[in-house]
Amino acid sequence: MSKKDYYEVLGVPRDADEKAIKKAYRKLAMKYHPDRNSDDPNAEERFKEANEANEVLSDAEKRANYDQFGHAAFENGGGGGGGAGGFSDIFGDVFGDIFGGGGGGRGRGRSRAQQGADLRYNLDLSLEDAVHGTSVKIKIPTMNKCDPCNGSGAKKGTSPTTCTTCNGMGQVRMQQGPFSVQQTCPRCRGTGKMIKDPCKSCGGEGLIQESKTLSVKVPAGVDNGDRIRLAGEGEAGTLGGPHGDLYVQISVKEHAIFERDGRNLYCDVPISFVDAALGGELEVPTLDGRVSLKIPPETQTGKLFRVRGKGVISVRGGGPGDLLCRVSVETPVKLNKKQKALLEQFQESLNHDKHTPQKSSWFDGVKAFFED
Repeated sequence: MSKKDYYEVLGVPRDADEKAIKKAYRKLAMKYHPDRNSDDPNAEERFKEANEANEVLSDAEKRANYDQFGHAAFENGGGGGGGAGGFSDIFGDVFGDIFGGGGGGRGRGRSRAQQGADLRYNLDLSLEDAVHGTSVKIKIPTMNKCDPCNGSGAKKGTSPTTCTTCNGMGQVRMQQGPFSVQQTCPRCRGTGKMIKDPCKSCGGEGLIQESKTLSVKVPAGVDNGDRIRLAGEGEAGTLGGPHGDLYVQISVKEHAIFERDGRNLYCDVPISFVDAALGGELEVPTLDGRVSLKIPPETQTGKLFRVRGKGVISVRGGGPGDLLCRVSVETPVKLNKKQKALLEQFQESLNHDKHTPQKSSWFDGVKAFFED
């Protein structure tokens, strides 16, 4: 038994909880595992120390005895550390990280047939197509089952044979000191089969790269980030496994007039100085045509007008959103002398406190700011 302080071995404080202890042990076990440190003679000793410390500190009763009596609590048959019991409890956790597979299911090979990989396709849509729905054709590269060998990878007329390294189990067992570790067979890569005469078309992989054209029906109301799943349109599985899926990722392009926010649409509407002051009526666009918008007198720039029901019906259901028109008062340009004279006369006729309340209150605020 090591005489080092178990808390120092794991690098945790004495009040560390079970989660922190397990995390520290996993880190050390992966760092000092002998298989990863064949050129470091001290790694195995550090690995055993971490295992011993974890066995004690991860057990509430043993930890309480250790905190009270130290290493003496486990001397003279007191149930000390150093055994493999605590290690085996999380065998799958640690070696799952190291070798890419858990320790569970020993003596069992992994499934021969494996599902093919999922694919992703980025689809750019106009706002109109996203709102109203559409149907588009896409061309994607994919891995499909090789026809000459029917996906087996073996030359036509031959068949794969059982792997002689793992006897068809797909897994091999490694002995490292007192521990037995199971990992994927390096010869057959977990398939349990060997191919003596590979298919010339696919080189023994059972898959060939091809391109295919698919029709994608885009439902009305999709938005940025939405995905459309096409089941079974991904890559072919190995050794007869099922195809993966294809996920079409929606990206809506910027629109020249509208901005979308959920169910609502926004657009900027420039209006003349006269319409803003006296009121008026103008036509504004929607995705379904034009509608009439009434501008009340004394409208200020930035005012939002809501046109109900002219937004978007979401793909997730519910009623339509609204169109919100943000008016912007446009300053006239390229005035002639007569127009400028008329504006000067108009300016002289204004009582600024009465006719420009926002301007007046703003200057009052500025004045108060400097006086303070």
